[in-house]
Amino acid sequence: MRLLTCGFGFFLFAGCSATAVTPAAAQLRPEIGIFIGEMVDRHGFNQAELESILGMAQFQPPIIDAISRPATSKPWYEFRTLFVNPKRIAGGVAFWNSHAEILERARREFGIPEEIIVAVVGVETFYGAQAGRHRVLDALTTLAFDYPKRAGFFRDELEQYLLLGREQNADVLNVKGSYAGAIGIPQFMPSSYRRYAVDYDNDGKVDLSGSTADAIGSVANYLKSYGWEAEQAVAVPALVNSEIYREALFSGNWPSYTVADLRTLGIVPRASVPGNSYASLIELENNGGNEYWLGFNNFYVITRYNRSVNYAMSVLELAREIRIARSSGLQ
Repeated sequence: MRLLTCGFGFFLFAGCSATAVTPAAAQLRPEIGIFIGEMVDRHGFNQAELESILGMAQFQPPIIDAISRPATSKPWYEFRTLFVNPKRIAGGVAFWNSHAEILERARREFGIPEEIIVAVVGVETFYGAQAGRHRVLDALTTLAFDYPKRAGFFRDELEQYLLLGREQNADVLNVKGSYAGAIGIPQFMPSSYRRYAVDYDNDGKVDLSGSTADAIGSVANYLKSYGWEAEQAVAVPALVNSEIYREALFSGNWPSYTVADLRTLGIVPRASVPGNSYASLIELENNGGNEYWLGFNNFYVITRYNRSVNYAMSVLELAREIRIARSSGLQ
């Protein structure tokens, strides 16, 4: 039995080619069969083609291990050195210099500072150099059906990946990404790719793996879409002078305390901040004691990219160091 990939206009391989259906297609687990049926009913996919594709997905135990021990779980003093270091700062300056016009355009059109966009790309993929080595199909299928803790989320992302592949006529068997299934220079999950990615180089296609301009514009569009406020603070250092401060710690939600409210909890900003500004308390684990910051709306927006406080602070600090280095002429 052979499956022609262009007769249905599908995307198993780019172009008009044929491939044999593997025996695995006939041995799919029941839950994968249910998923395929849902894709056929909801989106009009061809069942035989999906069986062939998912039959070629490979379970990857290292992916389960990696997602169970993310780097963001490290204490801040260890995590920071991974992403805020001389090599990544120098790389950020070089990336900014190479793409200054596009970054400046993104700042004008979306209101996102150049250094924030650069730092996001720097933390995610070292400016595109480390965009992932896992087949996205393997990553998403493994997590969708063998990681119960977040199976629902990853099944949704697998659905979005297959839709993205159909829209872009992509070779879904060979797209590479992170162990979580994130794709391209800015590491967008498939749902974010479909929702927020933009054709910023105006070549008629959205390509987050091959177009740095598309990556820059897409990061800016993503942050803007989640409510980034131009010209507003992201976070400021704070002092904690009470035992009841923990109720104000960042919980993943939009800030619900005003700075005036936080003062009544013994939390004092170490910078001039309007009392009606909303903020959450950020606690970072250091060797010599904890470090505290107040995170405002824009800090919350960065955490929409990755829910980790460590992640958001690394973006903020890397951005600051890149801007300082570039302003001083350091390379």
